Amino acid sequence: MPSQGAMPGLPPLLKDRVFRRYWSGATVSLLGDRISGLALPLAAILSLHAGAAQMGELTAAGLLPALAFSLPIGIWVDRSRSKRHLMIASDILRALLIGCIPLLFVLGHLAFAELYGVALLVGTLSLTFQLAQNSLFPAFVTKDRYVDANALLQGSRAVSYLAGPSLGGFLVQLLSAPIAVLFDAFSYVVSALTLLGIAPQEPPPAPRTHQGASVGVRFLWHSPVLRPMLLALATVNLFNYVFSALFLLYASQGLHIGAALIGLISGIGAMGAITGALVAGRLSRRIGVGRTLLFGTALFPAPLLLVPLAGGPRLLVLALLLAAELGSGFGVMLLDISFGALWTAHLPDEIRARVNGAFSFVNNGIRPIGALLGGALPALIGVHGTLWLGAVGALLGCLWLLPSPVPSLKSVEVQAQPAGIEA
Repeated sequence: MPSQGAMPGLPPLLKDRVFRRYWSGATVSLLGDRISGLALPLAAILSLHAGAAQMGELTAAGLLPALAFSLPIGIWVDRSRSKRHLMIASDILRALLIGCIPLLFVLGHLAFAELYGVALLVGTLSLTFQLAQNSLFPAFVTKDRYVDANALLQGSRAVSYLAGPSLGGFLVQLLSAPIAVLFDAFSYVVSALTLLGIAPQEPPPAPRTHQGASVGVRFLWHSPVLRPMLLALATVNLFNYVFSALFLLYASQGLHIGAALIGLISGIGAMGAITGALVAGRLSRRIGVGRTLLFGTALFPAPLLLVPLAGGPRLLVLALLLAAELGSGFGVMLLDISFGALWTAHLPDEIRARVNGAFSFVNNGIRPIGALLGGALPALIGVHGTLWLGAVGALLGCLWLLPSPVPSLKSVEVQAQPAGIEA
C-alpha cells in the first residue's frame, strides 16, 4: 500500500494518499451522477413532454450496454495493461458527451433521439469504467479492509443521495433540466484529474487464451456463494427498474409534486443511506456479513411499498414518500457494502474483469428489460399497478439467499475455487 500521511482524525484508509485521491474523485463523480440522474429524466419530462413509454426507453438506453457489451468489455479490461488509463479515457469521453445536452438545448436541437444516443454512449463508457475500477480496487486496499473501503465509497454515494437530488432540483428550477447536467460533465473532469495523480500497482494483464468470456460465466455458475448473490441482486434490479422507470413520472404528474420538492425529499431521504453506510461495518462484524447482505436485500425494496400507498392529504403523501426514501436508502447501503466486500474477496485477480463482465451481463443487463417493462406495463395495469408490481417483485429477490451458504458467512472468507475453472 502507498505511504500513509500524518492526518489525525481521519479514517485509516483516508490517510492513504492513493486511496484518498481515488475516493475524492469518486465522491465528486457520484455527486454529478445524482444531479444528472434527476435532471436528465426531468429534461425528458419537462422539456420534451415524455410519457411512460419514453421514460422507459430513456432509462433502458443508458442500461442497454450492460446487456450488449459486458462480456467483451470484461475480456478487454482483463487483458489491458492499464485499467487506470481506461478509467481516465472513459471519464473524459463521458464529460464531452454529457456536455452535448445543454449545447443541443441552447441550439434548439434537443430531441428524444439525442437523449437516447447520449444515454447509450455514456452507459457504454460507464460500464468500461466500472469493470476497470472493480479490477483495480484490490490495488487500493488490502483484503482485510474491503468492508471499510466499501463503506467509505458507499458513504460517498449516500452523501451524494443527500446533496445531489436537492442540488439537482434547485438547478433544474433555476437553469432548466438540460443545463443542470453540466455539473455531471464537470464531475467527470475532476475524476479524471484525480486518477491522473495516482499510480497504483496494477495487476498484470491476463494472458490471451481461447476461453475468453466463458471462464467468467462458468466461475459464477459453479460458485455456491456468488451464484445466489447474483440471482438475488438480478431479481431486485429487474423489478426495481420497473419501479424506478416510473417513479419521477408518478411523483410529478400523479402526485403533482414539483422538481425542487422531489429533489428535497430524495435529499432528506438520503439520511437513511448515510446511516446505513455508517452502521454497515459494525453490523457485519456483529451479525456477520452474510446476514447483513440478506437483511439489506429485503430492506432495500420493502419501503418502496409506501409509494403506491401514498394518498390522502398532501402532508401524508410527502411523509410516506420520505419514509420510503429513508428506509430504502438504509437498506441499499447494507446491501451494497456487504455485497461488494464478499464479491471482491471471492474473485481471482486473473479473471476478475471477466467474472465482473458476466455479472454485469446478467445483473445490469436485466435493468433495461425492467425499464422497458416499466414503460410498457402501464398500458395494461396502469402506472399505479406497475409500481406495486415493481416493489413486491424486488422484495422477493431475498428468497434466493435463504437456502444458500451466504447467510452463514461471518466475514469475507474465501471459498475454494470451483473445480475446473482456469484463467
